[in-house]
Amino acid sequence: MRKSTYIRMTNALRARPAATRAVVLANKAITNAVYVAYPCLLAWLAVRQIAFGWPAKPLLCALLVPGVSFVLVTALRKAINAPPVIAKDTQGNSFPSRHTFSIFVIAMTFCVWCPLAWAGPAMLAAGVALAVIRVVSGVHFPRDVVAGAVLGIALGAVGFLL
Repeated sequence: MRKSTYIRMTNALRARPAATRAVVLANKAITNAVYVAYPCLLAWLAVRQIAFGWPAKPLLCALLVPGVSFVLVTALRKAINAPPVIAKDTQGNSFPSRHTFSIFVIAMTFCVWCPLAWAGPAMLAAGVALAVIRVVSGVHFPRDVVAGAVLGIALGAVGFLL
């Protein structure tokens, strides 16, 4: 998809200030909710480990898999150095979407370690919503968010299987 085609597609949103504000707010709300939920999961795992003698593996995996994966995706973004859709301070590092990657690898962590059966699928659904928001708001091309989601799921799955 060419940049000009993509910008024409997203102009409908840009032409409506209230819709634009709603999308920006939804982006922030989802991102902040995930970044609050993830430390809560880590704290819960730590309490379970200390209070009930759980092995250290759940907490270590819940920390290391997303952390190491995040470093790998950041290095990949830097190596590819794809230009962003809209002009911003940085001129590259758009592919893959790190926001989308992060929510999906964190969602995989919830799928594996959270005792609440609905939490993992809810995080995955939030990941889909965030990916759509990042595209319709003109921050990322569709390929950026698809690659971020695939990498988040794949690295999470592989990391937790090891």
